[in-house]
Amino acid sequence: MADVPFPATLSVAGARFFVGSRRRSKGLFTGLVRQLVLLPGSDATARLCPSRNAPLAVLAIPGALQALPGKPEDNEVLQYPYETDLKVTLGSRPPCTKVEDAQFWFDASRKGLYLCVGNEWVSVLAARERLDYVQQHQDLFTSSETLGIEVFRIPGVGLFAATANRKATSAIYKWTDGKFASFQSLRTHQAQSWRHFTIGRKIFLAVANFEPNEKGQEFSVIYKWSHRKLKFAPYQRIATHSARDWEAFEVHGEHFLAVANHREGDNHNIDSVIYKWNPATRLFEPNQTIPTSGAYDWEFFNVGPYSFLAVANTFNGTSTRVHSCLYVWLLGSFQLFQSFPTFGAADWEVFHIGERIFLAVANSHSYDVRVQVQNDSYTINSVIYELNVTAQTFVKFQDIPTCSALDLGVFSVGEEITSLRSGACPRRWQGYEGFVAVHSLPTFGCRDWEAFNTPAGSYLIYSSAKEPLSRVLRLKTR
Repeated sequence: MADVPFPATLSVAGARFFVGSRRRSKGLFTGLVRQLVLLPGSDATARLCPSRNAPLAVLAIPGALQALPGKPEDNEVLQYPYETDLKVTLGSRPPCTKVEDAQFWFDASRKGLYLCVGNEWVSVLAARERLDYVQQHQDLFTSSETLGIEVFRIPGVGLFAATANRKATSAIYKWTDGKFASFQSLRTHQAQSWRHFTIGRKIFLAVANFEPNEKGQEFSVIYKWSHRKLKFAPYQRIATHSARDWEAFEVHGEHFLAVANHREGDNHNIDSVIYKWNPATRLFEPNQTIPTSGAYDWEFFNVGPYSFLAVANTFNGTSTRVHSCLYVWLLGSFQLFQSFPTFGAADWEVFHIGERIFLAVANSHSYDVRVQVQNDSYTINSVIYELNVTAQTFVKFQDIPTCSALDLGVFSVGEEITSLRSGACPRRWQGYEGFVAVHSLPTFGCRDWEAFNTPAGSYLIYSSAKEPLSRVLRLKTR
């Protein structure tokens, strides 16, 4: 073949570039190439960054190493501090004392290099922890189908999970010896969800009851933790109408509790209520009503000095195509900030990635009584919105295909952000590509997800609305 020099200029119109990745032995590269440089000449190794013969001055030398003594022994050549004889220990975590000071330990399981400084192992180089796969950890048998789960901690007592069960009894489980064990049973009426919150040293747990009791009375209950009996006891009854969700939040030092009233009889267009804690009476009292249509969920969040409250409206009596609304706290009450077209909205979830703020809605199904034939009404996109600070509004960022989505959860594994929808398809944050499906989890009638951490690792727990069985899954990382 003739030796033809690489041209100084080259037209790349209509060209296709194949980018390889040395980090993976197989699979395609996905992502956005932000810069492409074509170098004349057949060998670009001399222009690699970092160069194979980088000057010593540009080497990144940890500060701790620069202080190491480099005094040579007799008849030895003077060494630079970073050329000092060092010992690297392998295996399980060794002690870090004066004996091991300035020595290294390599943790093969976590792919991290640590330096003993004082009495503490300091990370020098550590691989980013990423979700590898999910392992079944526990089958949690419940008294009936579970419509919601709330995982919470009580300081000095432990980790708990409250299940909202369809039948007359819901349960609280305590994390014991690496698994959830039965702790307390509470009488409920087709409970939909639980909400844990605190006011000072007081610990509360509110249940949203969907059905009336035996006397036809509709109410939901707030329970209070007894530090003496180490149990939850009924504290306050609040009249509700087919309640779906509670949301507890604090604005300017005052405590509030919002209930999502789904319907009253056959009327879905009713008021949901925001209650305010009265320190004098030590009770929640009505503070503001907001008109809703089949309200299913509340989500509270802050952006700088501003407080927001989003409601998921599901059904207006004839159609699931209704607007769900976002309210902002102004002059002592919540006022409409923005409305979103939704289809049977069942959940809002807010999350941050760096300085970016996202708001995701779970669309459950598309239905209209005026449409005779409903085709694939449960296969519909859920939507992620991003806050545009300049425009002071949320704009659509990404559509996510879902099937009857009732819950959206976001959790982190190390520095990796992963979004989880109730259809059991976790999606990993891929920057410019948004959230990309990476796993598929076997579930049956999945209704709610919760993520939690223990010293032993990270876990997910999901509830089933189809069988009296919830499952705890352990996240395996690499």
